[in-house]
Amino acid sequence: MPLKVVALAAILAFLPVLHCLAADAPISEATAQCLECHSVFHPGIVHDWKKSRHAAVTPKQASAAVGLARKISNPAIAEDLQNAVVGCAECHTMRPGAHADTFDHNGFEVHVVVSPDDCATCHLEERRQYGENIMALARKNLDENPVYQKLQEVILGTPRYKEGRLSFAPVDGLTRADACNYCHGTRLEVTGKVKRDTDAGEMEFPVIKGWPNQGSGRLNPDGSSGACTACHPRHGFSMEMARKPYTCMECHAGPDVPAYKVYSVSKHGNIFSSSQAGWNFSAVPWAVGRDFTAPTCAACHMSLLVNAEGEMINRRTHKISDRLGWRLFGLIYAHPQPKQPDTTVIRNRSGLSLPTDFDGTPAKSFLIDAATQAKHRETMAATCLACHDTSWVNGHFKRLDHVIATSNAAVGTTTAIMEAIWKQGLAQGLAQGANPFDESIERLWTDGWLFYANHIRYNAAMAGGGDLGVFENGRYQLTQNAADMIDWLTLRQAATASKQGKSK
Repeated sequence: MPLKVVALAAILAFLPVLHCLAADAPISEATAQCLECHSVFHPGIVHDWKKSRHAAVTPKQASAAVGLARKISNPAIAEDLQNAVVGCAECHTMRPGAHADTFDHNGFEVHVVVSPDDCATCHLEERRQYGENIMALARKNLDENPVYQKLQEVILGTPRYKEGRLSFAPVDGLTRADACNYCHGTRLEVTGKVKRDTDAGEMEFPVIKGWPNQGSGRLNPDGSSGACTACHPRHGFSMEMARKPYTCMECHAGPDVPAYKVYSVSKHGNIFSSSQAGWNFSAVPWAVGRDFTAPTCAACHMSLLVNAEGEMINRRTHKISDRLGWRLFGLIYAHPQPKQPDTTVIRNRSGLSLPTDFDGTPAKSFLIDAATQAKHRETMAATCLACHDTSWVNGHFKRLDHVIATSNAAVGTTTAIMEAIWKQGLAQGLAQGANPFDESIERLWTDGWLFYANHIRYNAAMAGGGDLGVFENGRYQLTQNAADMIDWLTLRQAATASKQGKSK
């Protein structure tokens, strides 16, 4: 199709878009030019944006909100951004010099990847909090931890059989991006430019290694870490979507982090699935009882909550650990939350990048203390107390503490068996300079703490259905895991003794 025809079609298609927005939502000249073409070439993006709050409210209007109703946290937004809605240009042409993926596009300096530092233009406090969140460094905490890497190698590396032995090919970048780093985030690097024939003629675009990705710890071309779109998908950036558990389910579905699985069978999840059609997911602040009647992931971990009289229950936070005392998932035991989001700095007494020793002793200097744990629990409990009485809430957390202690003790038993196996030379672990996860008995040991113990803990923490703590990857499997490991050890010891006897 000739370029002039395409341009005319774009303008004609854009007219109804402009008409439906112009009366109440002033669009900047730059965004209007973007919409002229993209309403034709990317109608899904444009119509998603049209339904967003960004397309309906200017920063000046948003800044006029007072008290808890205010959704914008930067008090000093540039004057030239105040009086137009947040559109294409306001996000994709922001700070062009900071973005390695900036390229010339029809006279504009455009970057493909919108980062948390761009969002900070309006959402300064939320960006600061997110930067203090483990999720923001999820890629680094995985990719730069040598112990995690050894586990990742034997999960993602293609197995190879040669000369009677099993080995694993090095993990390639595309596999990492399609697997663990889908959620943890990839490193986005501009590797060059490419010319492509488009419906609007030949254009040049940056080539970005690691793209596409919306992992929570993505490393962006401007050097920032994180992706707001992990929870607020573009281009609608819906608050309602971020508040529903389906968004969290994308990465927290198990079996290593079975949060959504537990929630879906819990009483809270039961009420959500039955009653959510009548809930108000867009209210700010969010009133317990009036706007919703059972917590979602966001209600417990992030949302600004008030009671029916508008009194504060919990402040909005994008630093998830503010309401968490325990970190349920980790190598190898549940442990207090880390003091800082960069967990690669953690070292146990053996010098390993682990938050505990192999016997379960915490690396205390890197983890929050008991007083801070209690403060975090008090913050979380404030939400619980909005619906439950004190005895109910205290009983819940008493059970959780007990589950953490008993599941850690069970993992301690299987880890002691694994250490005995390594010490007797029946498998090769870290002490022998080998990968501690690549042999069958080591994978059996890993199943115990990575899947079964985690199911038990998440089930207790989220008041889930009983079977998830017993027969569905729970206590039954964890105790069976210990029995299988000791059986393996006994048989190998017998085989070794028999072999030694015959050689005499």
